[in-house]
Amino acid sequence: MSALSARTARPWPRSVKSRTGPRWSPRLRRRLAADAALLLIAAAFLLPLAWLVLASIDNDATLRVSAPGSPTMDNFSAVWTDEITFTPMLNSLLLCGGATVLTVACAALAAYPLSRFRSRVVRPYLLTVLFTTCLPITAIMVPVYGLFVQVDLIDTMSGTALFLAASQLPFAIWLMKNFMDGVPVILEEAAWTDGASWLQSLTRVILPLMGPGITVVMIYSFIMMWGNFFVPFMLLLSPEQLPASVSIFTFFGNYGQVVYGQLAAFSILYSTPVLLLYILISRRLGGGFALGGAVKG
Repeated sequence: MSALSARTARPWPRSVKSRTGPRWSPRLRRRLAADAALLLIAAAFLLPLAWLVLASIDNDATLRVSAPGSPTMDNFSAVWTDEITFTPMLNSLLLCGGATVLTVACAALAAYPLSRFRSRVVRPYLLTVLFTTCLPITAIMVPVYGLFVQVDLIDTMSGTALFLAASQLPFAIWLMKNFMDGVPVILEEAAWTDGASWLQSLTRVILPLMGPGITVVMIYSFIMMWGNFFVPFMLLLSPEQLPASVSIFTFFGNYGQVVYGQLAAFSILYSTPVLLLYILISRRLGGGFALGGAVKG
């Protein structure tokens, strides 16, 4: 009888055995470790943002993150003037906007032959262009400053915008070329059959189809120029021509004295145009290339 019961006895289900104690699988532990690392990274980014928001409404703001005793908008009222905010913001928009348009136009013209014509020198040329982005801007500012003095471009918005566009052009060419590779060549061949030139096929066929790619290049270039401090600080001398990225330096006084509340308020206003630009055109970033049905038949 005992032998028969031993044969017919069934093993405990795995679900029942697992209830006796917690079992952490390696996959679950790796996932928990990754989540903890992401939370630490998020906290590292959220802490400065929390200080920025809290300090902007605190008259007695310091470097410590603390809730204001009596929230006030006096810091925004102090910086909401033509001299501190409006004129530098307008200078930044003119400087970065003009440089961004020039960068996108030159990048499109440079990326077209690199994307459409096959040659042995294309890859070495692209690697050379990419290598120029590794050069520190501080290493070339001294000869650039001397060149601008000789050609009478120092203290001019046009000269500064030209140099900003040139500094962002190498990486913009790489991005534009990768997006342009996604447009089928057959569409250009159809345009050539109808008598279009290469410039007409570029402006009327390729560029309209790679709208998201142009948007990415434009946003990247604008953001990098918007936060550039060193180039306008070196090439612009007149106070009335300084952009907001340089005028923010005026909040740092002598002997280590800093008006932290006004600095935080100005920083929020300074970051607003970039956020609005991204929100307005964020819908086009996820749309992809509009090639549906373009190559049928």
